[in-house]
Amino acid sequence: MAADDLLLVTGSSGLIGSEIVDFFCQRGWEVHGIDNNMRADLFGPAGDTSWNCQRLQEKFPKFKHHMLDIRDRQSVLKFMAEIRPTHLVHTAAQPSHDLAASRPFDDFDINAVGTMNLLESVRLNCPETPFVHFSTNKVYGDAPNRIALKELDTRWDYEDSNYSEGIAEDFDIDQSKHSLFGASKVSADIMVQEYGRYFGMKTCCLRGGCLTGPNHSGVELHGFLSYLVQCNLLKKQYTIFGYKGKQVRDNIHSYDVASFVNEFLENPRSGEVYNLGGGRDNSISILEAFGLVESISGNKMEYVYDETNRAGDHICYISNLSKIRDHFPNWQLTKNLECTFEEIHAAWQGRL
Repeated sequence: MAADDLLLVTGSSGLIGSEIVDFFCQRGWEVHGIDNNMRADLFGPAGDTSWNCQRLQEKFPKFKHHMLDIRDRQSVLKFMAEIRPTHLVHTAAQPSHDLAASRPFDDFDINAVGTMNLLESVRLNCPETPFVHFSTNKVYGDAPNRIALKELDTRWDYEDSNYSEGIAEDFDIDQSKHSLFGASKVSADIMVQEYGRYFGMKTCCLRGGCLTGPNHSGVELHGFLSYLVQCNLLKKQYTIFGYKGKQVRDNIHSYDVASFVNEFLENPRSGEVYNLGGGRDNSISILEAFGLVESISGNKMEYVYDETNRAGDHICYISNLSKIRDHFPNWQLTKNLECTFEEIHAAWQGRL
């Protein structure tokens, strides 16, 4: 870190944004955050992140929060001209498959247009600034469901040995159903790559699996593990949507996400794409997650089954981490599933 380094984090009150703020503030960086608490508008009171913003401001008095809407192009351009960050991490997003269908303009304006506003404002004002964009594995649409699968007692797994370590970055994103959310994120993902390749900016897209952690305001439409643990603690009924509850996700703790961002900002590259997840070791199905949370809380999981699969949902998704480990050999996962579940459980106990 140089004396004049300034990190700008969008979506700074959300799960990943707040973890990025925490990580870099603890290392002495000057950190500014953009967040307009849009989650409360999207998801209602359960999605409110103002508590997290307050937590950060109390913990780090030098952290500067800005109430700014990334859809407001002129305000973003003006703000970037004033602040000129030396590093930028873009986590702000409309994150829900289901909600995108009922609010398509909001979804596209936040995910695609908002990202474009940020990219162009950086290009015009501080083109040397590394730009880390949080994309999603949903850019692959439902194409991963074409991979031959085998059904095990508690999960689906890949039958095709070519995918034994998961899905790599060269997997097809075309000719599949993405959900409107996935499509808007594809738009942003491709544009971030293009600003790297066409203009030579230092950009990367992180196609996350399930990014999780104790500071997640999980709701049914977004935040798989956080919402599941919350339901268990409240003894609230959880709904499984399709695939017999055996659908698999790989999960990565927000701290490990932040530590990778640090690695990239130290050695940035242009127009890169990385599948960022927990890999096979941190993969779990819904049924397996029920068993793990029950072992921690002592509460039996209450749930119902809906045979309707969510549009664009993955039956089995595991991130292949070969490329990310090859490019950044110093980065490693430090939080396993048990640790992650215990932290989320403890956090909800403190908030409920």
